[in-house]
Amino acid sequence: MNPDRPSAKPGAKLPALARGAAIPLYHQIYLTLRDEIARGDRPYGSPMPTEMALGESYDVSRITARRALDELAAGGFVERRRRLGTRVIYRLPTKPIEANIDQAVESLIAFGQNTAVKVLEVTTRPPEAAIAHKLGLAAGESAIRAVRLRSSKGVPLGLIISHMRADLGVSVTPTRLTGTPMLALLREAGIQIGGAVQTIEAMVADPDLAERLAIEPRAAVLHVERLVEDAERRTVLVTNAYYRADRYRITLDMHEQNQLSPRYG
Repeated sequence: MNPDRPSAKPGAKLPALARGAAIPLYHQIYLTLRDEIARGDRPYGSPMPTEMALGESYDVSRITARRALDELAAGGFVERRRRLGTRVIYRLPTKPIEANIDQAVESLIAFGQNTAVKVLEVTTRPPEAAIAHKLGLAAGESAIRAVRLRSSKGVPLGLIISHMRADLGVSVTPTRLTGTPMLALLREAGIQIGGAVQTIEAMVADPDLAERLAIEPRAAVLHVERLVEDAERRTVLVTNAYYRADRYRITLDMHEQNQLSPRYG
């Protein structure tokens, strides 16, 4: 599984199917595509893969691929037109809720320090197109990619994939990430955090993600995407986290001093 969701890119490898599960293959494909549309990976007006392309990517019959696309159409996510193909017609209904960025950052750093982390990967390379766009990178420019598995009391809690601009002068190593959250590394490098946009949504885990988190395939997970900006409103960090829904929740204190508080247990 690639949690960065490159499946929205033409020709990219799509998440694996649980072929021995009770859920029909066409419905598994539908759930994956629905989640990609709902979180904006496949934006309004974008084309969907053809039945043939979808069947080849998932190694299923064209009939199975057609049923998945038909189910998306029935749910109002896509529109299918003869000879014109299938396109996304779903618009994100989200409306942002304002919160205090300083308190939110402190809460998130504390959360990172109070969970055990295993660093799975730290690399510097050009990211996929969707991440490059969010970071404002030109084609071929690199970003630091860090993949971590967070745990609580020895049980997997979430898989976190972060992409940071590589031109910030921030030292990111497996050793440093083991004990220091990415937001804290930005602060240590003198990067002033000016704001962030966080989106939280429910989705289902594909088999690879389920294995990482020690849950059943297609179990519910919370996808948290966070775009962190510096003082000049430039996006410097994009984080996609996938948390077990049975062990993680987010509480927003809506009193005079708002605070975002991740909880786990």
